[in-house]
Amino acid sequence: MTASPFTETAEGLRVAIRLTPKASRDRVMGPAAEADGGVVLKATVTTVPEDGKANAALIRLLSKEWRIPKTRMGIILGATDRRKVVLISGDAAPLRLCLEQWMAKLP
Repeated sequence: MTASPFTETAEGLRVAIRLTPKASRDRVMGPAAEADGGVVLKATVTTVPEDGKANAALIRLLSKEWRIPKTRMGIILGATDRRKVVLISGDAAPLRLCLEQWMAKLP
């Protein structure tokens, strides 16, 4: 299996993300290889990284992009770092399938 930013857990699906705040627009750019061999989803938000504003903007962006309620998502690692792990609560297998199909449609 190829490397993926998605990891299934008992709680749901973990998504590895590299966030760039203060960008020109809010968007999810797609998968990117990391120096350690892992894969992350690159995302950008226009919000500044203070008082959790960029994190909140990221959750809003992912919720809109993936059509998953914000209440089912939370940042569980990297709240003050560019590299983050978002947990989407729910059944991991169908979530992963949906998100991998979404990722395949990215330009």
